[in-house]
Amino acid sequence: MTTVRICVCGDEGTGKSSLIASLVKDQFINNKIQSVLPQITIPPSIGTPENVTTTVVDTSARPQDRTTLRKEIRKCNVILLIYSDHYSYERVALFWMPYFRSLGVNVPVVLCANKSDLAGQANTPQVVEEELLPVMAEFREIDSCIRTSAREHRNINEVFFLCQKAVTHPIAPLFDYKEGKLKPACVAALKRIFFLCDKDQDGYLNTEEMREFQLKCFNKPLTDDDLENIKLSIAKSLPEVNLEPGIDLQGFLQLNKLYAEKGRHETIWIILREYHYTDSLSLEDKFLHPKFEVPEFSSAELSPAGYRFFVDLFLLFDKDNDGGLNDEELEALFAPTPGLPTSWVDSSFPSTTVRNEAGHITLQGWLAQWSMTTFLEPHTTISYLAYLGFEPPNPRDSITAALKITKSRKRRRRPGRVERNVVLCYLIGAPAAGKSSLLDAFLNRPFDGLYRPTIKPRRTVNSVELPGGKQVYMIFEELGELEPAILENSSKLDACDLVCYAYDSSDPDSFSHIVDMRKKYPHLDELPSVYTALKADKDKTTQRSELQPDQYTAALNMSTPLHVSVTWNSIAELFVALAEAATNPSTAFPKSEEESPDRSGLYLALGATACAVVAAAMIWRRSTNSA
Repeated sequence: MTTVRICVCGDEGTGKSSLIASLVKDQFINNKIQSVLPQITIPPSIGTPENVTTTVVDTSARPQDRTTLRKEIRKCNVILLIYSDHYSYERVALFWMPYFRSLGVNVPVVLCANKSDLAGQANTPQVVEEELLPVMAEFREIDSCIRTSAREHRNINEVFFLCQKAVTHPIAPLFDYKEGKLKPACVAALKRIFFLCDKDQDGYLNTEEMREFQLKCFNKPLTDDDLENIKLSIAKSLPEVNLEPGIDLQGFLQLNKLYAEKGRHETIWIILREYHYTDSLSLEDKFLHPKFEVPEFSSAELSPAGYRFFVDLFLLFDKDNDGGLNDEELEALFAPTPGLPTSWVDSSFPSTTVRNEAGHITLQGWLAQWSMTTFLEPHTTISYLAYLGFEPPNPRDSITAALKITKSRKRRRRPGRVERNVVLCYLIGAPAAGKSSLLDAFLNRPFDGLYRPTIKPRRTVNSVELPGGKQVYMIFEELGELEPAILENSSKLDACDLVCYAYDSSDPDSFSHIVDMRKKYPHLDELPSVYTALKADKDKTTQRSELQPDQYTAALNMSTPLHVSVTWNSIAELFVALAEAATNPSTAFPKSEEESPDRSGLYLALGATACAVVAAAMIWRRSTNSA
């Protein structure tokens, strides 16, 4: 908002032009002034709400000027409606307000009782009680009301300040005068703010939390006297509330309701805007969705600050200290958000990650889940960091400081590790090969012999400790019936770090599926891969394939399939092998022939030796000449 446009309306003779002239000249003009003043512009000043430019437009109520009046009303942000006697007051409800509605404008109206200096005028409380409040109750678009006098220069600046405030700090989205309570959207926003301010999540804003809140919103300290006055105000209207431990949610909402009732709704707006709310009481789009781009062949991961935030969040809401978040604790944690991310719901969270015996997500699973979300959809993580109140260590940084971009891994065949802490492994194999059981074993779940075909893709995520102690998060995905579509999608394959080809060593028709897939999708050769023989606890059978699995992998100059069973304790070694291959991809590529030895070091050594010989010869020649 850079400009507030005020349209001054009212019957002839109510003092519209005198009011504007008194504002401009800062005194009453005794001389006769023109009936309609030209438009004036008031530049921003320190006392202006939100530091905006204000344009004031005078209008005429004469029938012949009705076209101009309509045009100006439709262009304005706020209407200043003036009356000065009983007749013009009656016309407010009988003509003016219905007229504004007929034009279809949705702007606030400030009602002004002018010429309060005239003899016979009642006192202010009586005018408010008998005139202003009844018409405000009838017409909800009337934002506020005030008595003025151009002759006595009474409330001149104030009336235009109210008009500015009606635009920059509108009461309509916050408070329902008819019901006498804060509106639901306002309550929801204030509840989230209370949640973010209640750092210890004990349900109360203690003295320290109130002081932090005051400093953040109003940039000035909260004294003990100020806090005591706030508590007294709450106690008067809510005598049953216990304020000894601090201000609870009910008291916090009541405090803001009192601000609205007393016309101090700009205080509520200051709070809301400090927490990134718009005039429609939604969070700012640039706050929820800041610019964050992941270059091709790179990925997004949580930074140390991001992991620390989610660890602290988990520990804060694990109220029973059982090492898991139950349904109630999860509901409390996600209270300031729209709920669980859509992708979590679609993937049947928390079955995607590590849970304890009671079925509640553990800290390991919690961090793994957010690692997967950040890898697959970083903008979802960013939005939830905003909802949950992440504050970057450096106040100048954006909320994206909780994430980091990994180095590009375009050249996967180059020897060496990729600098990634989160990797994605696709699991490809024939139906009933044991892929789902492998995913269950990855999450430390007991073996279930009942076969359930996988229809839609299923993802799981867990941490894996590599030799040397480094920990990575591996996303293990079974493609289900979408396997052909995913294998034809180049962007999906670019995101993949490793393919695990799995077959049932006890089923003679299982391995041929892998051979057929590799023939049908030759670009799979461009991905690192590991071959795995599942159900090794059963009798091994000959595969109905041109080459047996060992021969097939040998022909590719690759390691023979790893024989494993989800019923064996050693199954964890497979996951380490997969994670090791994903982070060191050059070791897991199919090779058509022996790679030529790398002679770059030899060339460098020979080059250095040659340079040394040339330099020595030049020095010898120079010394010979000088002799």
